Amino acid sequence: MANNKTEDVTAVDKENGKAPTGKIDSFGGLSKKELMNALRLMFTARQIDNKVHNLIKQGKAYFLIPGMGHEATQIAFGLAMKPKVDWGYPYYRDMGYLHALGVKIEDILLHYLAKENDPMTGGRQMPCHWTSKELNVPCQSSPTGTQFLQAVGTALAAKKKGENAVVYVSSGEGATSEGEFAEAVNWAAREKLPVVFVIQNNRWAISVPVEGQNAGKNASVAELMKGYENLLRLSVDGTDFLEMHATAQTAFKYARQGKGPVLVEAHTVRLFSHSSSDDEKKYRSKEDIEESQKKDPIKLFVEKLINKGILTELAYEEFKKEIVNHINEAADWVLTQADPKPETAFRYVLDESGKRENLPYGKIKNEGKPIVMVDAINHALREEMERNDKIYVFGEDVADGKGGVFTATKGLSTLYGNERVFNSPLAEASIAGVAIGMALTGLKPCVEIQFGDYIWPAFMQIRDELVMYRYRSNNLFEAPVVIRTAIGGYIHGGLYHSQNIEAFFAHMPGLLIAYPSNSADAKGLLKTALRLNDPVLFLEHKGLYRQSYATSPEPDADYLVPFGKAKVFKEGKDLTVVAWGAMVHETNFAAKKLEDEGYSIEIIDLRTIAPLDMDTVKNSIKKTGKAIVIHEDTLTGGFGAEVSARIAEECFEMLDAPIRRIGAADTPIPYHPVLEKAVLPSRDKLYNSLKDLLMY
Repeated sequence: MANNKTEDVTAVDKENGKAPTGKIDSFGGLSKKELMNALRLMFTARQIDNKVHNLIKQGKAYFLIPGMGHEATQIAFGLAMKPKVDWGYPYYRDMGYLHALGVKIEDILLHYLAKENDPMTGGRQMPCHWTSKELNVPCQSSPTGTQFLQAVGTALAAKKKGENAVVYVSSGEGATSEGEFAEAVNWAAREKLPVVFVIQNNRWAISVPVEGQNAGKNASVAELMKGYENLLRLSVDGTDFLEMHATAQTAFKYARQGKGPVLVEAHTVRLFSHSSSDDEKKYRSKEDIEESQKKDPIKLFVEKLINKGILTELAYEEFKKEIVNHINEAADWVLTQADPKPETAFRYVLDESGKRENLPYGKIKNEGKPIVMVDAINHALREEMERNDKIYVFGEDVADGKGGVFTATKGLSTLYGNERVFNSPLAEASIAGVAIGMALTGLKPCVEIQFGDYIWPAFMQIRDELVMYRYRSNNLFEAPVVIRTAIGGYIHGGLYHSQNIEAFFAHMPGLLIAYPSNSADAKGLLKTALRLNDPVLFLEHKGLYRQSYATSPEPDADYLVPFGKAKVFKEGKDLTVVAWGAMVHETNFAAKKLEDEGYSIEIIDLRTIAPLDMDTVKNSIKKTGKAIVIHEDTLTGGFGAEVSARIAEECFEMLDAPIRRIGAADTPIPYHPVLEKAVLPSRDKLYNSLKDLLMY
């Protein structure tokens, strides 16, 4: 049921025309200096767009998504922010917002022209991907709508840290069709988070009119969001600066007072094609374009200032000349700046601080009793949360009394409280996106995706956001989230509880991947993951959680295992087996049988998929002369193909036989034990394949 108070203050719309605060006739209490500053910012944003458009025509710039028609909204919200306190998640059309927030003309143009000293991305991102480390504006990406959940995560972090920060996040109306928008509004409203959602509705998502996007009354986004408690909804004329200024002040006051999130639907106009690569005349009527021109926010604001005696025609002409000259001079200077150096393209895929290389690995003061893997993981979380109060654990069913569907998080919320260990909504994209937003503020989220088969709603947040933040921001921002998830078969989980996913994620530069086979490694690798500055996907084979052969004496709280360092699980001289996860043990059972026949098998446990330790593999092959790669995933496209290719490239002259691979059949994993056994690598199949290669 909707909050009645929220309904009552849903104020500004086409029907009643009221402004939420301030008196527009008296300029909302703004001084002449403030009014002229607002006009300066609006006109500067417009002229930067014009300048870049001209540079594109001259072949000196590459791309532009203009904000023409959105200036009143963007400037009003930029001016409402507390720089260096509040956070901003703008969208690609939000250049005016960045300028109002304090980003200089020169820096904006350096970004547009992708120069080496572009302070936003170092030329890595295409133009209109705004960022400022100093002003708390994380570097945005191209997918629309992904920023909403990250903004919620940042607001959640501010609330948990007791900071009085408000988070601005914006988009066009088209992006509100993305499911992550609804997820973000839901989480923000449920937690009463200080998020201001600003939807700049120019009625066109490239060529699709708002009526083709939105099922709300009058195609209104604000109307569509009626059901959320604590959500203040404001639908306003986004072309009227004074109305937008009053709206922005109301929105930030409401959010800063802890009343909950705000949704502002600003009805703007688009005065140019979607981008420099688009031609709106192909899909917009001449009449529609002309109607939009009548609502030019700068023209309307200037007319009001002149009518009220704040500005004269002559003064306005001089005012414009000054700004145009400044922009021209800035552009001339930017054109002389160096382009990025080719070698910089390889920097900042991962953390380059040296932390990963210099952690105190392998130190064990004492070992405890044998422990099963799931308990080792639980203890690692417990110990690291005690060591670092910035670690937050959340996901579906992770809090007590459930403590996770496999009890990996059992007892943690009781010990550390529901502020640090809490249940999320049942929404994997939300889990990942919120975690990213928290991590960007300096917290260390460790989230659980209940099953690897269910990670796919979060795939875009992981691939396009999590692993890209450091690279796309040229090392300005990092998001060292740890994502734990249970994977693997052999427990009759059927089609949707048995998948291996490492090969999908190994194709993501910027992501570390751990896949332990035993309790000691699981504890040491997870503790390392929670201390690194890079994102980690931590894969836990649920079939090994309580297996006796995966148990080991428990290392103490100082034990860390390095990423990118494989382990010789079993020494041998006749054949090298490269495996990970459950396949290490399944291979070992086959190897024991072969040992009884006089053969000697060496088993290499990779332990981490990324980074991949080929040195240990090569040293083994140098000794044995034969190699077989065994994994549980489907044979086609499995990660074993990558390992095999690397062996072929780097070890060809050491080999006395062809490289072999063993994987699951190219079929889903069925439920019945008989069917599952037919699909997954069996001990008999492993024995026969190893024996065949030994006999080659």
